Amino acid sequence: MLSDWLDLTLDGNAGAIRTGRLTTGSFDCHGPGILELTPETPASGAHACVISAGIHGNETAPIELVGELLARLEAGQLRLGAPLLVLLGNIPAIRHSKRFITTNLNRLFRRDLSLEGDEPERARELMASVDDFYQRHAELPRLHYDMHTAIRDSRYPRFAVEPYADSPTAPLQWQWLAAAEMQAVLHQHQHSWTFSHYSKHYHGAQAFTLELGRVAPFGHNDMAALRPLRHLLEALLEGREPQRGDPTRMAFFRVEQELMRHAEDFRLCFADNVANFTEFSPGSCLARDAVAGDCVVGEQPLAVVFPNAEVELGARAALLVRASETPSGEPRR
Repeated sequence: MLSDWLDLTLDGNAGAIRTGRLTTGSFDCHGPGILELTPETPASGAHACVISAGIHGNETAPIELVGELLARLEAGQLRLGAPLLVLLGNIPAIRHSKRFITTNLNRLFRRDLSLEGDEPERARELMASVDDFYQRHAELPRLHYDMHTAIRDSRYPRFAVEPYADSPTAPLQWQWLAAAEMQAVLHQHQHSWTFSHYSKHYHGAQAFTLELGRVAPFGHNDMAALRPLRHLLEALLEGREPQRGDPTRMAFFRVEQELMRHAEDFRLCFADNVANFTEFSPGSCLARDAVAGDCVVGEQPLAVVFPNAEVELGARAALLVRASETPSGEPRR
């Protein structure tokens, strides 16, 4: 039944599976889209792992990847050796193949959240599930991979976003991500209140947002390109040491500033099909805003990531980033 969990959840029949046994552990459904796997005996290298998908409802490749993992586990092709919390984020948006229903769920993961509505309430449910999970496994190192796909092409189709926090990223994480064939890393420069940021900021977890190609409907994703990442997730699920790669194969970037939308009269000054990490030379006008004025590149080139002119007022319309940075996010000397 574990392999049916995704379909039952999306069909509104999540209550059909409450708990069950595996050959090497057990599973419990704590609520719609909240599945915890517990090994009989954690392996010596086990982490308390959170894997989340579907925080944006139209990003289907990560959901299919979760389905592959659960099917292989139930078939006995994988041995459960580490506690794992699997989270399916915005279930109504997934059902409607929409990024979100009312508001962007991936900006709501903060403990002082005061907004009301379905998506803020879902954020509270997911935050509570992470809190409880890490508390149950307080003796283990903490890890969270929040998996997404981007709404546009990218010079680096598979890249990781490292959330801003006081706790450092372990160098081993860059080796694991390199072996998983992640192509770039983007260091955030300030609190962003994404789901991965929540786990890193509040729990000191090793946490990343993983962008895994471009948005596509179910059944139209290139899952072969994600097989190296699946191998990483399988190793973590089994509690064994993941394969290591060379971090210098990845490109590193750091966010220099956020481009915000302040006015109804707002537009980006480049084509809608411009890929993530496209670089603009000094003097280039990136946006025109009737309130904030023009955004112009200064003395050094900047690249754009996640540009979206259709965001609501006060929201981020793009990240402006700079390359040639070390894994720590500091400029190269």
